[in-house]
Amino acid sequence: MAEIKKLPKREEVRKEDTWCLEDLFSTDEAWEQAVNELEEKIEHLKGYAGRMEESAEVMEECLQLIDGAENLYEKILVYSNEKMHQDMGNAKYQGYAAKAQTEGARLSASEAFFEPEVLAMPETKLQQYFEKNKKLEQYKILLERILRRKEHTLSANEEEIIAKTYEMSSAPDDIYSLFNNADAKFGTITDEEGNQVELTHGRYIKFMESKDRRVRKEAFTAMYHTYEQFKNTIAATFTANIKKAKFYADVKKYPSSLAAALDHGNIPVSVYDNLIDTVHRFLPSMYRYVNLRKRVLGVDELHMYDVYVPLVSDYEMEIPFEKAKEMVKEGLAPMGEEYLSHLQEGFDNRWIDVYENQGKRSGAYSWAAYGTHPYVLLNYSGKLDDVFTLAHEMGHALHSYYSNQTQPYTYSNYLIFVAEVASTCNESLLMQHLLKNSKDKKEKAYLLNHFIDQFKGTLFRQTMFAEFEKITHEMYAKGEALTAESICEVYKTLNEKYFGDTMISDPEIAYEWARIPHFYTEFYVYQYATGFSCAIALSKRILELGEEGVKDYMKFLTGGSSKDPIELLKLAGVDISSPKPIEDALNLFDELVSELEELL
Repeated sequence: MAEIKKLPKREEVRKEDTWCLEDLFSTDEAWEQAVNELEEKIEHLKGYAGRMEESAEVMEECLQLIDGAENLYEKILVYSNEKMHQDMGNAKYQGYAAKAQTEGARLSASEAFFEPEVLAMPETKLQQYFEKNKKLEQYKILLERILRRKEHTLSANEEEIIAKTYEMSSAPDDIYSLFNNADAKFGTITDEEGNQVELTHGRYIKFMESKDRRVRKEAFTAMYHTYEQFKNTIAATFTANIKKAKFYADVKKYPSSLAAALDHGNIPVSVYDNLIDTVHRFLPSMYRYVNLRKRVLGVDELHMYDVYVPLVSDYEMEIPFEKAKEMVKEGLAPMGEEYLSHLQEGFDNRWIDVYENQGKRSGAYSWAAYGTHPYVLLNYSGKLDDVFTLAHEMGHALHSYYSNQTQPYTYSNYLIFVAEVASTCNESLLMQHLLKNSKDKKEKAYLLNHFIDQFKGTLFRQTMFAEFEKITHEMYAKGEALTAESICEVYKTLNEKYFGDTMISDPEIAYEWARIPHFYTEFYVYQYATGFSCAIALSKRILELGEEGVKDYMKFLTGGSSKDPIELLKLAGVDISSPKPIEDALNLFDELVSELEELL
């Protein structure tokens, strides 16, 4: 009987392939001490309640204390969660992450008085504060943003009550995360060599790229049948998250959950709607690609498990991690020596947790706490996709690095709306480099296929996810029932719309929504699509303008949240308040499909 291939346990992974969390806290005991220090800061902060009208000095002291407490909490949160993400089944670090969450809720409650008290003050008095205490100038943008949200801010007592609900409100995300990463088991499938191999999140895409259609179908069926078994539980969890979003939107006096989610970055709802409407207009380009895929694969029917297999079937890129780092450095050379030096710093100093192990969180991310270097989680498996993931996550990491180096803590965290721009710009630069230096027709076709699939996966797919969120949130707001069946029906209908008549939307695809963790950060995924569109435009400027383009781009990378996201992007040369960046990106997609049609 063939041996079942299993992932290594965490303790079996080479130290060199893991991230250096000791740079954040040298020991678990140091983390526990930091929690105690945070609790002291929280108690101290409570003493400022009701005192904002005393003097400019009191307000400035309070803001400094808030910054210090939030920065310390950020470090506590990152360490505890990254320790847990190494092995989601580790009870000790589950406890650490839960403790961090509790402290975060307590911190939010302790500072809940601040915004209502600022809003209760006459604006003339606040202006006098700025004149009397120049240290307050650092907080002027922050305070102006508070004033902008005046109609959505409650009384101090009400805000404190709302803050105390945050820990409870994270339950849907917590439950889903533990189910998806620790409890859900997808069984084993038979790989190309006849081995019984455990199906995991990390291995799923690898199987879906297999040349063997039987392997693809087997992995696809096993994955979604697992979610089907738990469809009612996951639907209840998903619906609970929608209810949470509606509750906060209602009590904060927003017209919808979508408007509430976008308001933090001062993003008009029209940006969200423009994205969906523009992608709808370009769906015929996607249908062309689907038809090309069916023709090249030579199948009578194109199924959803045929979506990821490369069209250039006899060309493969198996890329060791060391080679991947070199490819990323070469692709990002247009960014200049300074940028590359910080990229190398991350490679050399264990910013990255590289490979999958038993219980490790699926996917990839970058997370940074002010005052320390960023961290990157990967599940690297040697595919070209993984190289682009490395470029992507290091884009996030260096965005954080530059923002943290340039901005005070108050404005160091860039907002979610621009979070995907720097990461995707890196991917675009890498792709342009690889295409420019492709050696033959077959290689170029392979790369074009990969680039097109990036558009498919990011611009089209994430927009489909965004539309799914919009529909399901609106269904709940209208009083319509959200059941496993109704949610699946919405998803399958959208899948048919986005892929067209040529694609067979297999019954299993109706459960795909159940494996998307981003839905628990509501109205997040649309930013992958808008960010991708901006990144295509910015990478084009960098390549065409050289040093001038990089200089403008660095204004964005170093900006943190010192300006609203749309204004930061304008500094770099892109206006996402109009549909133009999305249209330009989709026109490029159409051109790439035409080029691939000619090659194949």
